Amino acid sequence: MNYKMIGRFIGRILYVEVIFMLPALLISMCEQAWASATGFVVSMVITLFAAIFLSFLCKGYKKKFYAKEGLVCVGISWIVMSLLGCLPFYFSGAIPNYIDALFEIVSGFTTTGATILADVESLSKGILYWRSFSHWLGGMGVLVFLLAISSANEGNSGFTMHLLRAESPGPNVGKLVPQMKKTAGLLYCMYVLLTILNIIFLLIGRMPLFDAVCTAFGTAGTGGFGVRNDSLISYSPYLQNVCTVFMLLFGVNFSCYYLLMIKQFKSVFKDEELRLYLGVVVGSIALITWNLKGFYDTLGETLRHASLQVASIVTTTGFASADFDLWPSFSKAILLFLMVIGACAGSTGGGFKCGRALLMLKSLRRSVQQIVHPQKVQVVRINGHVVDEKIVQNTNAYLAAYVTIVLLSFMAVSLDNLSPMTNFSAVLSCFNNIGPGLEAVGPVCNFSMYSPFSKLVLIMDMLAGRLEIFPILIFFSRTTWKHR
Repeated sequence: MNYKMIGRFIGRILYVEVIFMLPALLISMCEQAWASATGFVVSMVITLFAAIFLSFLCKGYKKKFYAKEGLVCVGISWIVMSLLGCLPFYFSGAIPNYIDALFEIVSGFTTTGATILADVESLSKGILYWRSFSHWLGGMGVLVFLLAISSANEGNSGFTMHLLRAESPGPNVGKLVPQMKKTAGLLYCMYVLLTILNIIFLLIGRMPLFDAVCTAFGTAGTGGFGVRNDSLISYSPYLQNVCTVFMLLFGVNFSCYYLLMIKQFKSVFKDEELRLYLGVVVGSIALITWNLKGFYDTLGETLRHASLQVASIVTTTGFASADFDLWPSFSKAILLFLMVIGACAGSTGGGFKCGRALLMLKSLRRSVQQIVHPQKVQVVRINGHVVDEKIVQNTNAYLAAYVTIVLLSFMAVSLDNLSPMTNFSAVLSCFNNIGPGLEAVGPVCNFSMYSPFSKLVLIMDMLAGRLEIFPILIFFSRTTWKHR
């Protein structure tokens, strides 16, 4: 295990975290929210000291870096980044309990959007900005950002692909272009452009600038932290529709946008995962709109709320335009299904991913065909290409780990003696990085009623869900820590 290389990379991430705290500090100072400003200053000093210490400790590192190190580096980076990133909440007094502060920032970085706060409007703008910006930073991934700005020498040193694959969501991550540094740069360029476009459309709808920036951060990262207690409920229908469209756009595999940039339109239209994603979205909207017949005054209002909630849940954003916990059981069942399936691989969304669901369905069909025709050689194809059996095996292993973690987490949080639906939807919500669940953790409620132990369980669920399980699961394997 190349501990020095890992420590050096974590140190660089902490430097980036300090830099990204600066805007929140400036906003707090301009607002004269001195408690928040003090919280950011103290947090930045501690984080900077940790970064300098790691940089000094890890001098003379070797550049040998393998897949195992990539997984460990990503897992440790996100944990350390969260342990220090929650300090502004704690030292400012906005969230005086450290476990609660950690829950909030992990929910931010993992783009979950679950909160322990009942009154976000009482927070200073600096704290609100840092809270929402954590979504934007976590959506594409801080390590991808670091790869995008890394030097050319390090970009070609062999460890970048391991880091990108470990942090990026989806069953398989490949290059957009031959050099990984350029791939990371392209991803962030598309990410930034879509975010700016989102802000512009929100401003056209007369949303205040601060609200527009924070809402766009939550939409881009598919996170869901808002600056109002009622999420998007009090905003105009136009603004809700803008958020619906952009949530769906950020739920698409970014490779599709790259293909559009190089004018390979046919490849995009024939993409099977994209077709499944759009089919699930359109079908769910249609079914919920039908089920909500008479629930709202007009068909247009019904369609608007159904569309926003489907987009919000399937992309794992977590914004709300209505209290969907009051909807009929059939509509809530569809939302639970969407919590699991999630968005496309290679997007900023969470969940099981449409790519994995498609792979599982095709693998199931192959198994049935092999029973009928045992002598016939069967392969799994996606977009006309044969899928490597290692990817199929990895997907099966992911499903097994997914089910096991959900069940164990459900049993653990049930010690708090809340209702089974509350606990199950809370686990699904946190593990799939969605935010709101049902009943006591519904869209107008929060997670504050859970015990510190349950919050720690849910924190691990959020991290495991965002990092696709294995960068966290690998910590518990003894072979991980053995020398080669």
